[in-house]
Amino acid sequence: MKNRSFFLTAIMVLASLGPVTLLAQAHTSEDVIQPGQIWKDTDGNIINAHGAGFLYENGTYYWFGEFKIAGTAGNTAHVGISCYSSRDLYHWKNLGITLPISKDPDSDIEEGSIMERPKVLHNSRTGRYVMWFHLELKGQGYKAARVGVAVSKKPQGPYTYLHSFRPDGEMSRDMTLFQDDDGRAYLVTSSEDNRTMHVSQLTDDFLSTTGKFQRIFVNQVLEAPAIFKHGGKYFFVGSHCTGWAPNPAVSAVADSIFGPWKVLGNPARGPGADITFGSQSTYVLPVAGKPGKFIFIADRWNPKDAADGRYVWLPIQFEGDSFVIPWRDSWSLGQLSDTK
Repeated sequence: MKNRSFFLTAIMVLASLGPVTLLAQAHTSEDVIQPGQIWKDTDGNIINAHGAGFLYENGTYYWFGEFKIAGTAGNTAHVGISCYSSRDLYHWKNLGITLPISKDPDSDIEEGSIMERPKVLHNSRTGRYVMWFHLELKGQGYKAARVGVAVSKKPQGPYTYLHSFRPDGEMSRDMTLFQDDDGRAYLVTSSEDNRTMHVSQLTDDFLSTTGKFQRIFVNQVLEAPAIFKHGGKYFFVGSHCTGWAPNPAVSAVADSIFGPWKVLGNPARGPGADITFGSQSTYVLPVAGKPGKFIFIADRWNPKDAADGRYVWLPIQFEGDSFVIPWRDSWSLGQLSDTK
């Protein structure tokens, strides 16, 4: 979501979901996930990793996200990209800032720039971990519409910033990465002033795009893309463009990542479904050791106090060639076996 004039306050969003979600309680010591509640790391501090991306390797999950400071200032970058690790998805260890802002005023990622939605892939050919993120240059609002790329020898970093550019010469705002079964990787991004999504194939080293791209969801004005694959089909979940305000999610299915894509409608079910439970998609996480099981991961933005944005994690249920995301106040990974 973008820092535009149109947004709902956090109180309005939470109130629409009823009294249960208004409780500002932390996760309990039990192994459960409570969407929208305060979530603390293993040191007892609130997890600060918004617009998340995930990487799984050798039994460990890595959670990358935007580190936000309090107040409206937190809508721009003042610290950098954070990283947490977990072996069970419940308990997360803070690994620190994996890509800090630059103190160089000539750097693309200087303090006051916008660094959003970091996503990381491992490149088996080069052995490097490659991070992409949505980058806006300081003082330009959302006019730059670029991606930033950084690399590391370790999944947790530290990452070294390389460059920024417009992929295939086209605008890029909200974005995600997807690596297919054959190892090829793709950027899926809101382009053309958010009017149309682009799917761009990455180069073999994952550091740029090849020039091969496809326009999808033409003139449908979408953002916040997340892509996952199940049963040989590609699934999409995203959002309409309404500033910081939540709106009905959009889902779609295709036989190829380049499309054509069949729009399925809003997959959310239950209280608050018409505003995607007051949240916006950022990632769909495959659960290791549970083939066909996925977690919908979203942010409940709070532009007036950016650091107090909450995380909404919910299990995905498949229904034929479509999927739904039912609301649950609390759930455990064991319940994933109950999904269809």
